Amino acid sequence: MPFVTKMKCARCGNEYSLEEKICICPREDDGRLDIYYDYSALAMRVNKKMLTKRVPSVWKYHEFLPVKSKRHIVTLGEGGTPLIRANNLGREIGLRNLYLKDETRNPTGSFKDRSMTVGVSKALEFAAKTVATASSGNAAASLAAYSAKAKLKCFAFVLDFASSAKIAQIRLYGADVVKVRAVEEGKDPTVQMLRMAIEKYGWYPCPSYGPFNPYQVEGPKTMSYEIIEQLNWNPPDWIIIPVGSACLLTGVWKGFTDFHKVGFIDSIPRLAAIQPTGCAPLVRAVKEGKRPFEIKPWNRPHTIAGGLADLLPWDRDAALVALRNKGTAEAVSDEEILKAQRLLASTEGIFAEPSGVASLAGLIRLLDEGVVGKDGNVVVLITGSGLKDPEAVTKTFTEVSTIKPSTEELEKLRA
Repeated sequence: MPFVTKMKCARCGNEYSLEEKICICPREDDGRLDIYYDYSALAMRVNKKMLTKRVPSVWKYHEFLPVKSKRHIVTLGEGGTPLIRANNLGREIGLRNLYLKDETRNPTGSFKDRSMTVGVSKALEFAAKTVATASSGNAAASLAAYSAKAKLKCFAFVLDFASSAKIAQIRLYGADVVKVRAVEEGKDPTVQMLRMAIEKYGWYPCPSYGPFNPYQVEGPKTMSYEIIEQLNWNPPDWIIIPVGSACLLTGVWKGFTDFHKVGFIDSIPRLAAIQPTGCAPLVRAVKEGKRPFEIKPWNRPHTIAGGLADLLPWDRDAALVALRNKGTAEAVSDEEILKAQRLLASTEGIFAEPSGVASLAGLIRLLDEGVVGKDGNVVVLITGSGLKDPEAVTKTFTEVSTIKPSTEELEKLRA
C-alpha cells in the first residue's frame, strides 16, 4: 500500500482518499488534487542506504508514489537518467559547476515518460479501458507508448500546428490522433476537447498537468530524487526548468520537498522557471505579482518551443508556491533558444529539441543578469530529444554542398 494519507483540492480544499478513484475534483473544474504522504512513516520505512542499492528507475522510489500494487506498474525502463558534469559548456558560459540532467534518454525521448508510467499504472488500477490526453506532442507520444504496453485504447488531442515528427511517433504507437484548432482566443482547444470527451465517454484523462490527473505529476518528482542521489545527497544551488503547463516545475519542487520532509536533505534548491517570450504567462504573472488564479491565458502563442506553448500554466498555483523559495522566472527569445540548442550539441554532444533546451537559454540569461552566480552548483534540465522536432534544426542550416570525389574540390570548400 502507498504511504498516501489523502488527496486535497488545491482550490476548494475538499479532501478525498485514493479509494475513491477520482482524477478531477467534483467541485472544481480546474482544482488540482494534491497528494499528501505520511512522511513520518516514510522516514521509518525508507533510508538513503536502501535507495542507493536499488536499480536506477522511477520505480525504485515506489514508496513515494501513489500506486497501490506493484502488479499494476507499467514500465518501459524510464528514469535513471544521467546527471552529466558539463565542463565544456560550463567553460563556454563561465560557470564552474554545471550539471545537465539528460532526460532525452527516456524511452520515448522526453521526461514525460516519468509522468505516464505513473498515470497509466493508475489507469490499470482504475480498470480503465480508454485513456485520453490533450498535448502539444511529447506527453501524447508518451501516453501512447505506455498505453500500447498496457493494452489500453488511447486518444490524443493535439494542436493543429503540432510537429509532424511528434504526430508520427504518436500514431506509430497505435493511438488515435486528432488535431484540434482554436475557435476561442485564450482557450486551449485540445483541453476543451478533452473535457468534452471525458464527460461524454468516461475516458480516463491523462494529460501532463495536475487538474485532470493528480497521479502523473508524481512521476517527474523522481527526477529530483535522482539529482540528490547523483550529487551524493547534496542539493545544488539552482535547478533551471523549462515551463509550459508548470507540471514539471511542480513535480520537481514536490520531489525536493519530499526528501526534505523525510530528512534526506537539509535545504531545497532555488528554482528558475524558463518560458519562451512567445508564450510566457507564468513569467508575466511572476513579474506582475499576480496570485495563482489571477494569471491570464496567453493569447496567440508563437514560439519555436512548441512543447512550452501552453496558453495557461495549469499547475500555476503550485508553481508560484515553488518559486517563493527565492526562485525566479524568466522568458527567452526563440533566437536565444536556438543558440543554446546549437551550443549544447557542439560542446556536450547532446541533441535537444527547442522546448527541452529553453532551460539552458534561460540559464545563460540569468548568468548575464547576475541572478545566478558563476561559482554556484547549477543543474539544468534537458527535457526532450532533438529528434522530437528535427524541423526546427533543418530550418537553421543552409543546403549541404555536393562535390565530386576530389581533394581539389574539397580544398575549394575549405578555403
